[in-house]
Amino acid sequence: MMPGNWERQMAPGLDVIEAIAIKAYGELPAEFRALSGDIRFFVAEFPDDDVVREVDLESPFDILGLFEGRAIGDLASPVTGEMPNRILLYRRPILDYWAEHEETLGSLVSHVLIHEIGHHFGLSDDDMEALEESVA
Repeated sequence: MMPGNWERQMAPGLDVIEAIAIKAYGELPAEFRALSGDIRFFVAEFPDDDVVREVDLESPFDILGLFEGRAIGDLASPVTGEMPNRILLYRRPILDYWAEHEETLGSLVSHVLIHEIGHHFGLSDDDMEALEESVA
């Protein structure tokens, strides 16, 4: 098996993960994107120490993405000084997961992004797992 052009490739950087996420978001149905409202996407190497503590993670590799903000249904009453909703994708945990599983990087980033948008809509992890099982 030939290595192709991988012998000179570097690990995908923050900008590559961000570009994959933006492309994945752009490929979602327009109605879905319209319902998502004003949401921002950011890519970081790892979650910060506060997130690791708040989510009670054993390791910063234990989380691939995070929704920060209030679910759409809770936005009817604005709070002064509130930051806009955002989705964080964590590059190093995503790459670690990718290396250990049979999944393309594009589909993994897309899955994490859609999962975090689900939280933006107010869905729990259990809700999303049930939805995924219903369409599988």
